[in-house]
Amino acid sequence: MVSVVSILTTLVAFRFLLRNDRSTSGNKLAFGKPDPYILYLGLLAFFAALCEGGMFDWSGIYFQEVVREKVFTAGYLIFMAFMAFSRFVSDRIIDKIGMATMYIMSALLIFSGISLAIFFPSFWPAMAGFSMVGFGTASVVPMTYTLAGSSQKYSPGTAISLIATFGIVGMLIGPPMIGYLAHAFNLKVSFVAFALAGIMLIPISKLFFKMQRALP
Repeated sequence: MVSVVSILTTLVAFRFLLRNDRSTSGNKLAFGKPDPYILYLGLLAFFAALCEGGMFDWSGIYFQEVVREKVFTAGYLIFMAFMAFSRFVSDRIIDKIGMATMYIMSALLIFSGISLAIFFPSFWPAMAGFSMVGFGTASVVPMTYTLAGSSQKYSPGTAISLIATFGIVGMLIGPPMIGYLAHAFNLKVSFVAFALAGIMLIPISKLFFKMQRALP
């Protein structure tokens, strides 16, 4: 059913695609020393996607096993609801505070939200924490894709595809990583990985914007 809907949607949308928009340069991958511009953006997408993918699979289980909530899907629901809400309002926030500050705010929201859910594993603190994580993670990947379009080495399409690869790897690694950590320790301790991934956005984004300012 999903395939049928997707194919029909694609056929309808195809005629609205841009024509003759291929870049004249930067369309070939150059193997060698990693481009710092793409590497920093890729790491930002990786850590955000690691949080996002892990929360997709484990937020409900956290509510079931740690918070001990019967309606354990509430954790997943609040996370997804605030991710969607953030996607609608984050552009306006970025216009006011800038992308550099938004990365820091996103990192602090993820770290604080996970910490709140870990240290106070009851219904309302966990709900508040997961909403903060959802709001914090939502804006990182769209911002990163926007910055990818300004790469001086690769065309926008190539740059975005490279960074998307980092994001996909993060989405794939996040869920099993939490599973292994939960098996080795416990589920509450494993969620510390999300907090650490979130806080990593601060030094990486600072390095990126410092490098960007130095570019000609």
